Amino acid sequence: MFEYLRRLATTGAAYTASSVVSKLIAVFLLPVYTHYLTPSDYGAAEVMLASVIAASIVVRFGVIEAILRFYYLAGESPARVVSTGFASLFWGATIAAAIALPFAGPISEALLRHEDAGLARLAILGLWTLTLYEYALTLLRLDERARAYFGITLANVLVTIPFTVWLIVVEGQRASGILLGTYGTGALFVVWMLWRERRRLSLVPDLHLLRRMFRFGLPTMPAELSLYSLNFIDRIVIARRAGLAEAGLYALAVKFAQGMQVLARGFQLAWPPLAYSIRDDDEARHAYSAIFTWFAAVLAFAVTGLWLDSRWIVRLLAAPDFLPSYRAVGLLATGIALYALYLAMVVILGRTGRTEFSFPATIAAVSTNVALNLALVPSRGIVGAGLALVASYLVVLVLMYAFTQRLFPVPYEWRRLALVVVSAATLVGAGEALLPTAGLAGLAARTALWLAYPLALFALGFLHAEERSRLGAMLRPSAIAARARSLRAAAEPTEGEARPAPHLGPEVYEAVARDEDRPGT
Repeated sequence: MFEYLRRLATTGAAYTASSVVSKLIAVFLLPVYTHYLTPSDYGAAEVMLASVIAASIVVRFGVIEAILRFYYLAGESPARVVSTGFASLFWGATIAAAIALPFAGPISEALLRHEDAGLARLAILGLWTLTLYEYALTLLRLDERARAYFGITLANVLVTIPFTVWLIVVEGQRASGILLGTYGTGALFVVWMLWRERRRLSLVPDLHLLRRMFRFGLPTMPAELSLYSLNFIDRIVIARRAGLAEAGLYALAVKFAQGMQVLARGFQLAWPPLAYSIRDDDEARHAYSAIFTWFAAVLAFAVTGLWLDSRWIVRLLAAPDFLPSYRAVGLLATGIALYALYLAMVVILGRTGRTEFSFPATIAAVSTNVALNLALVPSRGIVGAGLALVASYLVVLVLMYAFTQRLFPVPYEWRRLALVVVSAATLVGAGEALLPTAGLAGLAARTALWLAYPLALFALGFLHAEERSRLGAMLRPSAIAARARSLRAAAEPTEGEARPAPHLGPEVYEAVARDEDRPGT
């Protein structure tokens, strides 16, 4: 079981490393952005960015999800899966962009309550770029070329960030600078990545294979869209009911909750290849249970820290006009954590092939989200939107649990999951009720309370006996040094070569074995 956890952590860290860098850079640039952009400018850009992602989900028709599944199915040709997937996504994105361009003005009016056709045209460029960028990165995930994934995504970040800053600060582009910086540079990377993979691509799909891929992937599209709309509807409701300035505060709160998005994204990228690669059903059930428990614990730790220290994070990194955004950071972090746990269950559902069950769960969550946003946003603003998001993700998580347990029962570790939730809630509640909300002393006290979370879990008996033994061995200096040597020695695969996920070298396990006192562990 430790091997699965180690593999997931290794590939997830590689896939999300560039995202960590980009989020850190973006967060530390917030003082610049909030100085040169008003909350209304920032709100307009974020509404358009969210719209691009929602439109891309529709244009993909679930094809990327189908590629990830069909690539590993016995009897399927991986080469045909890759080429057919590209043809579908290329034509879908190109046709959708061509149709949308003449309607740029009305689209911006519908989203922003005022016409900005130029901003909408940049968003339409983003639709084409994002769809094919996701496909190109999917090829690297299929081959499990984690280093290449990290290098390309990091290079994109290092080009995009300074270009965006130049557009905003020097050229005074404001909201359009964010979109042009994000998708203008992204389009160049897409063209380069697809050119490198040109021998695997085709503009003519295998129609028989495409129909089967659609049968698998199409049911995931409305589910994914409806679930993503939970991050989209709230911004539209805030913009129209509370104004673009309030939408800007909410968007900034989302930015500060990005630590959770990094965890969710890394898991989303690394989890499907690992989960589908476990062929034995009984082994898969126990692996899924252990991974779900540990992932929940990591998420709860991150939520606790963001909730307790949100005031200081905003004061440090945003202009004073944006300070009220801290009120939604903890709620948004909680919602993203619930979303990440939902992703774990989606893959369990994908293992059964019954992807149509995801739509009823997500549409129920969307209905809840719309109703609660309309009820809470006018009176409670961004806090109301955060409460609506948490409630909606709870709905989808509960329903997805019910569906997956009927189709592929997993023995979840409820005692340990209860410890994770109760410990986090207790620490957050104690911090909010008892600790200062300003000053260095308040920050130190809240940070100390956050860092006490792992100790609380340990004291309450969260770890199994084997986990305590293995964890102790892995933290010994000899094992840490061996892991570092193994990771440094990992070789980059040759161009186009697929390889299994990176594993630690045998010297790591030998070091652990030397330090183990218990037999049989």
